Amino acid sequence: MEAFAGLLDRLAFTPSRLAKLRLLEDYFAHTPDPARGYALAALTGGLTLDAAKPAAIRALVTSRVDPLLFEWSYDYVGDLAETVALIWPAQPGANRPPELSEVVERLRAARRADVPVLLEGWLDALDSTGRWALLKLITGALRIGVSARLAKTALAAWGKVEIAEVEEVWHGLTPPYDPLFAWLAGKASRPRVETLALFRPIMLANPLEERDLAGLDPQDFLAEWKWDGIRVQAVGSILGERRMFSRTGDDVGPAFPDVMAMLGFDAVLDGELLVRRGDEVAPFNDLQQRLNRKVATAKLMEQFPAFLRLYDILFAGREDLRPLPFATRRARLESWFAAIEPAGLDLSPLVPFASWEELATLRDGARAAGVEGLMLKRKDSPYVAGRPKGPWFKWKRGALTADVVLMHAQRGHGKRSSFYSDYTFGAWRSLEDGGRQLVPVGKAYFGFTDEELHQLDKWVRDNTVQRFGPVREVRPALVFEVAFDSIHASTRHKSGLAMRFPRIHRIRWDKPAAEADQVETLRSMVVD
Repeated sequence: MEAFAGLLDRLAFTPSRLAKLRLLEDYFAHTPDPARGYALAALTGGLTLDAAKPAAIRALVTSRVDPLLFEWSYDYVGDLAETVALIWPAQPGANRPPELSEVVERLRAARRADVPVLLEGWLDALDSTGRWALLKLITGALRIGVSARLAKTALAAWGKVEIAEVEEVWHGLTPPYDPLFAWLAGKASRPRVETLALFRPIMLANPLEERDLAGLDPQDFLAEWKWDGIRVQAVGSILGERRMFSRTGDDVGPAFPDVMAMLGFDAVLDGELLVRRGDEVAPFNDLQQRLNRKVATAKLMEQFPAFLRLYDILFAGREDLRPLPFATRRARLESWFAAIEPAGLDLSPLVPFASWEELATLRDGARAAGVEGLMLKRKDSPYVAGRPKGPWFKWKRGALTADVVLMHAQRGHGKRSSFYSDYTFGAWRSLEDGGRQLVPVGKAYFGFTDEELHQLDKWVRDNTVQRFGPVREVRPALVFEVAFDSIHASTRHKSGLAMRFPRIHRIRWDKPAAEADQVETLRSMVVD
């Protein structure tokens, strides 16, 4: 545990990407199994230890220190793990520091009632850095500037293989990844996962600006609509398995049994998960009613019938089509679709165009057509993992904007834990008595510079009117110009509205709050 804590501590304070990679490579090279496998799982989001809840940690620390002192400290620090690590009255020598593998395996096997005793012993045995790492590990809050991609890149570099090779086998393995480390250390052959219904790393596009078009030849590209759903990969295997993954590899199939019933084929397909409303694609808000649910009821499936719109084919049976040019894969997809005739699925149509000007006109009408924009794909591009520069572009429709008023601010996480960086904002709603009331319409936590973050944090502290734990209510005086992709009706929000992908476009220090937008103005932008 101490070596893992040291790694996390150094990663948190190392800004350089190359330096982070060197730290990770060194850890993988010199840490024995299974500890390095559990560390890899923690860094890549593959380790879930749900036996210890934040409430149990708070109860444990307030049994050792004055509750009011803890609350004051937590309010100042803003991060539970950091607060407990610093305030915990250690008893040196009470126990031996635990190994990382011991922590993981004992928590997995423990009953919930036994967890406080385990934690107490470990917190006593560890120093403040070890306590911080332990609590970050068990709460799943490892925000240290290391992405799953970066950890896998370091792993590939240590094993002297391409990261695409690691990605190819990744979803066929489970922590602590003994076969993976044995392969990368040269002690075993590459893990065999070809016959499993596994996620294959997806290919992503780069944003396109209109000025980029001057350097591109329209004859080299095919275009298709960018549908407003979620990107998924549908997998059928020779063993008859059916799986459906999100773009990050999460298995979303159990929430969509109606779509899973359509996947009676032996192929790996790339597409968009959408909801149908009659003969049209429904707005994203309809699909959202079905996301993040463990069970889809018959009523929900009837109200929001989901289907899959196909973009690409990666495997036909066991034939790997990814090295083929996109134009060839598209032809193979069309012939496969015509032969199989999969019920409930359809093909995303190609968008014919002769010039960028013609395509720009089509893009300008994307919002009225209910799509996010356009995708441009080089005809000769193979399907490669990640976001290579040049082959694929996403040309999204222009964002909507609104002037809103800051209502609440909350502390951030990780490096932002000491700053009020998460902002809830509202618009004015007219009341029957002729007055007006601010009601929340969205929340954003990016779109500003570090310098602006310091200015906003100071403004929040200087203009707080009430506190609710880590949240502060501020006087209605600061206006944000926010940009967002779309806005939808919502019964879950007091305003009756929910923004999609809101971000702070400008801080309007100059604008009076009274001149911010009305709810009625935002409602006129709602996608039906």
